[in-house]
Amino acid sequence: MTASLLWIPVTLAAAAAQTGRNATQRRLTETIGTVGATQVRFLYGFPFALLALAAVSLVTGETMPHPNAAFLAYVLSGALTQILATALMLSAMRERAFSVVTAYTKTEPVQVALFGLVLLGDTLTPAASLAIAVATAGVVLMSVKPGAGLTSSGLKPVVFGLASGAFFALAAIGFRGAILSLEAGSPLIRASTTLAWGLGLQTAILIAWLGLFDRKALVGSFAAWCPSLGAGFLGALASQFWFIGFALTTAANVRTLALVEVLMAQAVSHRFLAQATTKREVAGMLLILGGVALLLLSHR
Repeated sequence: MTASLLWIPVTLAAAAAQTGRNATQRRLTETIGTVGATQVRFLYGFPFALLALAAVSLVTGETMPHPNAAFLAYVLSGALTQILATALMLSAMRERAFSVVTAYTKTEPVQVALFGLVLLGDTLTPAASLAIAVATAGVVLMSVKPGAGLTSSGLKPVVFGLASGAFFALAAIGFRGAILSLEAGSPLIRASTTLAWGLGLQTAILIAWLGLFDRKALVGSFAAWCPSLGAGFLGALASQFWFIGFALTTAANVRTLALVEVLMAQAVSHRFLAQATTKREVAGMLLILGGVALLLLSHR
């Protein structure tokens, strides 16, 4: 495989690791709540990010690139918008509109493409643009139940879901911008450096926030350190692969291929939760696969 196509297996690995992390975090919500389970992604992922950066530096012989003003601005924007995106997503889910939230947050690839074009100058071919639209339509079809419209649960979860997808898109653009703004180093060392900075900032921000406003969740996340380590490791592993992908190609390509995570989550639900797959979900999965196939063909 040529270097230009390495983003494909890297993104697939990231999606697989994230599916595992989500399953682990879902179990943690039962013991430390939603906020506490969310913050372990950053708190327990940060040490693994530092270890990954040290390992990459040792293996490649490269030193950590010196951060500049543009890097710091991009990585801080990525860290903050990712936290905001998660908070908005959780707020929407509290409205008991999980399917609608999923449909709107997974409009992220479309928004990533738009933000990437405006903010970073990342252009897409017509085939890649069509692939994004087809795959996103598949997610919407899978997420919305028959007879229920996208606004049937009220306007609030729709607004929160769309805003969440927008902030997730801005986070992807922020982190890709940070990687590209580093002036020296291979894609691997630049991605690892950005990840360590990003998780470090997010850890500091969330510890300060929880310490002021939700000490119970903070104490709970420390008490449940054993299962949280697994979530932190998988989260850092997924982010490491996401960031390498961002270093190799546009964020829109990465986030569109990442929609295979929806299929992986469906497989987990079917295998371990004994949830049946409906015809509507099958049609949605076929659209996702068709969009992903079109995306990959556009890069041949």
